Amino acid sequence: MGTSVVACHDAHADVNSFSPRKPMKNSWKSAIFIIFVEMAERFAYYGVSGNLMSYLNNVLGMPISTAAKNVNVWHGVSAIFPLLGAFIADSYLGRFNTILFSSIIYLMGLVILTISVSAISLAHRKPIFFLALYVLSVGEGGHKPCVQTFAADQFDDNVPEEKLAKSSFFNWWFLGIVVGSTSAIIVVIYVQEHIGWAIGFGMPMVAVAGALVIFLMGQKTYRRAVPVGSPFNRMMQVVVAAVRKRHVSEMHDGQGVCYHDEDRTAPALARTNQFKFLDKAMIVDDTDVSNQKTNKWRLCSVNQVEEVKLIFRLFPIWISCFMFAVVISQLGTYFTKQGSTMARNFKIPPATLQVITGFTILTAVPIYDRLLVPMARKITKHPSGITILQRMGFGIFLSVLTMVVAALVEAKRVGIAKKYGLIDAPKSVVPMSIWWLVPQYVLSGLSDVFTVIGMQELFYNQVPEEMRSMGAAMYISTVGVGSFMSSGVISIVQIISSRNGKGEGWLAGNNLNRAHLDYFYWVLAGLSALSLCFYVWVARGFVYKKIECDDDMSAEA
Repeated sequence: MGTSVVACHDAHADVNSFSPRKPMKNSWKSAIFIIFVEMAERFAYYGVSGNLMSYLNNVLGMPISTAAKNVNVWHGVSAIFPLLGAFIADSYLGRFNTILFSSIIYLMGLVILTISVSAISLAHRKPIFFLALYVLSVGEGGHKPCVQTFAADQFDDNVPEEKLAKSSFFNWWFLGIVVGSTSAIIVVIYVQEHIGWAIGFGMPMVAVAGALVIFLMGQKTYRRAVPVGSPFNRMMQVVVAAVRKRHVSEMHDGQGVCYHDEDRTAPALARTNQFKFLDKAMIVDDTDVSNQKTNKWRLCSVNQVEEVKLIFRLFPIWISCFMFAVVISQLGTYFTKQGSTMARNFKIPPATLQVITGFTILTAVPIYDRLLVPMARKITKHPSGITILQRMGFGIFLSVLTMVVAALVEAKRVGIAKKYGLIDAPKSVVPMSIWWLVPQYVLSGLSDVFTVIGMQELFYNQVPEEMRSMGAAMYISTVGVGSFMSSGVISIVQIISSRNGKGEGWLAGNNLNRAHLDYFYWVLAGLSALSLCFYVWVARGFVYKKIECDDDMSAEA
């Protein structure tokens, strides 16, 4: 007990929580197979969400601001549920089983959704429609945090070439997601607008049913992690032990630190100097020595303490990405509504402009992975060209620029509406081409390439191995919190701009020409700039995860 030391040569000798290692080609094969499953799910999700603003506003008759808030709340719930799904996967069911059960729930939600728009009268449709949406949220909760993590698990971090391949995997994983979502935006939204909502919502249902069959077909080829029980117990043990020993000094009262960790299945983490108050939990005192058996709520290992530090280090990064998510949430709400008022050459649904973001990502990811990374690698000598946090920071900067451009374009649109006397004709087409919106969609796509992929990689690599589903859920939940914040900002802006409810406000009613959407965009740009400053401050002090006694594996992830 107590101060037993884990030797360097034993750092990787613990029982692995994964099924046996497989050759590199098979790792890629399994990962690519799972990517196709995710593509189908993304096709379904964007088939529902891509045009949801139009359905709520035009079919169910909700005002623009109410529809936008409903879309944001649904996006938020869908992105918060993964925290629960990840906990269940990491603690009890495992990722494979969680994906299976959540896919069945997701399919049920799509069935209810399709029935609600095809077999239920418009007068009674709203409650059934929203029930279906939130059943989808439950399914998303299990599916979203586990599929990406499950695919990344196919690569073995203990093999250098596979660890390097995993960094490239996150680029191609995101590319697959974009293929699925872009296909939905092109095909499903067109069908919804020009053929019918029943068929438009039925197509995602078929896609998810097919994805479920494909996923089951490959079940014998996957490398699976065994759930090891609640990771929150280990976290709370460290916090409780640190509080109980807050007055104990390692140099004076202690008898060394505890290196032995009987629950450890992953490589040992190197000791760090951040959050030193947690180090109290690893100090061995007289009471620990006298105990016949280690009290895990009083004495924790160095490795266990460092695992908790990993989570603590990620929280400020997580918070600093909220405003990025607020900006991204505008694509499916106000960006779409802007487009609905502008001249369109080919009668394309305004929501289809989201495909520009997808095409931008499809173009930018291969260029980034195959051209920019090798060039940057020669200059910086970093395996990934630039660090994950540098990549994310540049993406957040682009999100600020997105709002600036959107505000300028909206000001021009309103100016043209005034010039042609259309300020009180909300259903008239403003003689300004919808293609003016292209720059803000392109910037949004570039922002995703840098920030979202960086977040995926950071929240996978920088958490304890037993909590990787939870890490994925953390990055996904930024979208959820951002959606809730977007809804909250809309409400606050309305209250303030309407002089406490006595005037029209910037976002009032269904007349976008009378609104001041450009002012709202400037507010988001300012808040995003402040968030970027906070991110830079946090990132400068961030310490990447390092493995004890293994220099080649301790570099930045």
